[in-house]
Amino acid sequence: MEHQRPDPDELLKRVKEEEARKKRGRLKIFFGSAAGVGKTYAMLEAAQTLRDDGIDVIAGYVEPHRRPETEALLNGLEILPPRIIEYRGVQIREFDLDAALKRKPHTILVDELAHTNGPGSRHPKRWQDVEELITSGINVYTTVNVQHLESLNDVVAQITGTLVRETIPDSILENADDLELIDIAPDELLKRLRDGKVYLPQQAEQAIRSFFRKGNLMALREMALRHTASRVDQQMQVYRQDKAVAQVWPAGERIMVCISPSPLASRLIRAAKRMAAGLRADWITLYVENPRATKLPEADRNRVIQNLRLAEQLGAETVTLSGHNVTEEVVNYARKRNVTKIIIGKPVHSVWRDILFGSVLNDLIRQSGPIDVYVINGEADSPSPALPTPKASEVRWGLHARALGVVFVCSLVAALMFPLVTPTNLVMVYLVGTVFVAARYGRGPSITASVSSVLTFDFFFIPPYLTFHVTDTQYLITFAVMLLVGLVISTMTARIQGQAQTARERERRSTSLYEMSREFASTSEVDNLTQIAARHIEALFECRALLLLPDAQTKFHQYGSEGAVATLTEQEMAVARWSYDHGQEAGLGTQTLPASKGIYLPLLTPKGKTGVLGVYPKESSKSFSPDEMHLLETFVNQTALAIERAQLTEETERSRIQIETEQMRNTLLSSVSHDLRTPLAAITGAVSSILQGNHTLESHMRELAQVAYEEAERLNRLVGNLLEMTRLESGGVVVEKEWQPLEEVVGTTLLRLERLLSDHPLRTSIPDDLPLVPIDGVLIEQVLVNILENAVKYSPPGTVIDLSAYQEDNGVCVEVADRGPGIPAGEEERIFDKFYRLRLTNVSGVGLGLAISRTIIEAHGGRIWASNRPGGGASFRFSLPIGSNPPQVDLGNE
Repeated sequence: MEHQRPDPDELLKRVKEEEARKKRGRLKIFFGSAAGVGKTYAMLEAAQTLRDDGIDVIAGYVEPHRRPETEALLNGLEILPPRIIEYRGVQIREFDLDAALKRKPHTILVDELAHTNGPGSRHPKRWQDVEELITSGINVYTTVNVQHLESLNDVVAQITGTLVRETIPDSILENADDLELIDIAPDELLKRLRDGKVYLPQQAEQAIRSFFRKGNLMALREMALRHTASRVDQQMQVYRQDKAVAQVWPAGERIMVCISPSPLASRLIRAAKRMAAGLRADWITLYVENPRATKLPEADRNRVIQNLRLAEQLGAETVTLSGHNVTEEVVNYARKRNVTKIIIGKPVHSVWRDILFGSVLNDLIRQSGPIDVYVINGEADSPSPALPTPKASEVRWGLHARALGVVFVCSLVAALMFPLVTPTNLVMVYLVGTVFVAARYGRGPSITASVSSVLTFDFFFIPPYLTFHVTDTQYLITFAVMLLVGLVISTMTARIQGQAQTARERERRSTSLYEMSREFASTSEVDNLTQIAARHIEALFECRALLLLPDAQTKFHQYGSEGAVATLTEQEMAVARWSYDHGQEAGLGTQTLPASKGIYLPLLTPKGKTGVLGVYPKESSKSFSPDEMHLLETFVNQTALAIERAQLTEETERSRIQIETEQMRNTLLSSVSHDLRTPLAAITGAVSSILQGNHTLESHMRELAQVAYEEAERLNRLVGNLLEMTRLESGGVVVEKEWQPLEEVVGTTLLRLERLLSDHPLRTSIPDDLPLVPIDGVLIEQVLVNILENAVKYSPPGTVIDLSAYQEDNGVCVEVADRGPGIPAGEEERIFDKFYRLRLTNVSGVGLGLAISRTIIEAHGGRIWASNRPGGGASFRFSLPIGSNPPQVDLGNE
């Protein structure tokens, strides 16, 4: 096995990572494509193996899903008692993080990594609980499905038609110490579903028709396999780096195409794309930039940039390296990335050039070892225009003249020293001059200085003088060594200068990014953040920068220098809008609207889009190289995250104020409602006594008293709703479920609303065989009262109101339908919000009845919704789950 000396920086980094990892617990994830593949079963089997080996392992939270074979594997394991959370009258079992930290076992099982914790938990997500356990030095075994990965959320939704709400960051999977794929074939999983080993029979049939279709399972399985393979490849790369393995391990195909400024490079890129597609392999496009690249014509530099962008558009990873030895850089990088195939173009120059200056192709073939090298005959995709010949002034004759001036000065110094030292010592004077020229003016003038130094030394200081003739042949060796040393020194000096320039440029970029990040951390004002970002981007990229941030109506607000704002014409604004809407870069140098004056990049974050950055080069012909684009994208990402952080801070503050306002309002409403209850009861009682006890009242006085009584009753109900809402929101109402016949609750409700329903015929339809329902009778009665009152308010007198109930799936559905004006489109959900009322009618009320109803139904585990009724009117439905088998009522023999 071939080994090479490891990179000291990489080695130090790995050592630090290992030291940090030793202080943390280990995370092992049992990874699957869908529910039912056996992740929990495999995790419990591994736990039993640990227990048999004498390791302290406990079950922190395991969801057996009522599967006997899974429950059997819990035998013998210590089970951590769950933490019980009371939420809206329902008891929720959650993982007890504090108990686990106090117990501190060697290994703990925490099932369902993507689970959302109940209200009042320390962390909103279970994966955050797992992170705290690992930080505390506890090893964790957990389970997760591929559809819960954040990066695949939209892909899974597109394939399955189901948006997965519970996700985990991809970094959790990437940083896991062990990843074990639990895989079964789709047909076998479907069989398990039908056998009831995953869900209950009714749920299983519904799942097979929706999420668990065979095509969906095949796609999810492929995603799981690909993620696992990528993880294994990453582990293999780390192992090769740790062990300093230089030899390529062709465990999987990886292709690298090497390009140059040649017009034929695009053909190589397309050929590499076809080969990668055929082999289903990753591929890389590599460009090695040597010192000569800085002197390339503008057309050649732009061609390299365009070819690298073409590779990125075709799906390649583009890499630009700097180095003097192209072959060495290519081979080292290929070994580092475990490349199995290198593609390079066939040389089109003469063979004499290879003989004199060396051949990259020949060197690459000799040094590539086990890596396959493919040489492709390049043919231009289209006739390339002839490149303009550099003008004489572009050769920079002035620098060569200065080099000759330095040689002249050295000759004067040598003439002064000539009587005092031997001629061979004068060579040092010329070498000093050559080094000065190389350091000051570059390699070309330094070569001129080297050659002219030899000629001048021979002409003035070697006998016979003032002639190039040499009588002592020993001086020929001196001349050769002098010329060789001069050339080597000039080349090395120029190389060091190039490396120093590259290091300075990298330092400048890193410093700018660091300074911007540090300034971001010191403020949370959006205006300040945009000014900081624009200032640093303009300084580093020599451009004008403009940030466009949308408001609630997606109207852009401009932040930037006056010059950048002036550049934003209507046409440029349209390009920026396209970039924002599509989440892609657009404008100058891109494939979308390239005629624009600037390039526009969307500010993307995990939560969405925060705006657009516009960058306008000071030279309109300048194009950003892929390296510069990647650096610019880094600045964009940092800016987007900083702006999102500031916006979240503002939202948090608004939410805090809103919560405090809501609490104050609820307190005020509760206080006022209680204070109103007593006088209302007195008023209602007094008017009722007048109506019932005084039969001598005149008709108009009795009508007035009746109106007063009805309005007092309505106000009493309003106050009651206010009190009920505050009690529900504060958690003061406990749902006390009992198995009850629904018709009894309906009967009590109708009796209570007998007077209110006097102008509306009520048609009921409740089957005799309707099963018992686990409900809080008082609360469900309140729901029916609120919905029926709503129907009476919005229905014309004399119209029929329908009340029906029927069994569906694993629950009972109740429907109240009226013949009122119906619900405007788009308002079906909003009508259940607090204090929201339709603006189409003059019906009195404050908009609390439906909000209270929704809260009560959700506390029962059901749902409530509204829709328009065919033929006019609205229909309100709510469902109540039955859960386990209801008790049977024995009616006996009458």
